[in-house]
Amino acid sequence: MEVEAVLFDLDGVLINSFESWYRAFNAMLRMYGREELSREAFRARCWGPDLRHNLDAWGLDEDAGRYCINEQLRLVELIELFPGAKDVLARIKSRYKTGLVTNTPRKNVSLILNHFHITHLFDVIITGDDVHEAKPDAEMVIEACNRLKVEPENAVLVGDTDSDFKAGKSAGCTVISVETSGAAVSSKGDMHICNLYELLTILGL
Repeated sequence: MEVEAVLFDLDGVLINSFESWYRAFNAMLRMYGREELSREAFRARCWGPDLRHNLDAWGLDEDAGRYCINEQLRLVELIELFPGAKDVLARIKSRYKTGLVTNTPRKNVSLILNHFHITHLFDVIITGDDVHEAKPDAEMVIEACNRLKVEPENAVLVGDTDSDFKAGKSAGCTVISVETSGAAVSSKGDMHICNLYELLTILGL
């Protein structure tokens, strides 16, 4: 395989945003008269699928979704950039095309990337607002490859959830699973890493 581009998921791969989304989602459930979730239940049921999918599961509408999105924006200070993420991105971008493919809504993505000063490290950014079907559908990954002018078989997707793995494999990418978020994903992907720095070795950097 000749690697021309490296695509990254955002939440759970480059940033630890779990607590912000967990609190925002529960705030939404409270507001709309639903029972709150434990952290374990939220990770199992909601972590990975896009917000629209999760809203449907609770019979909630776009107003509820906007409430959740705005709550997560308010909790941006709870979000952490994973160790080495900025350095790894910069080194990869010096050799390869880079893309971000995330189900997170665009205004949340923009705020988070600006907050950590990493927007410039991506050649293309595809969010849940930019496609008809979010991950696990392959549309987002294919769109990123099209914009980068690379064939999916020459792209690597780095992700941490089933949604990432299914989207990447359906598109034809090599998928690397990463455990930065602490989730046990060692059985997923074509390759497996425990931290972002291992990507540099795989890519020959």
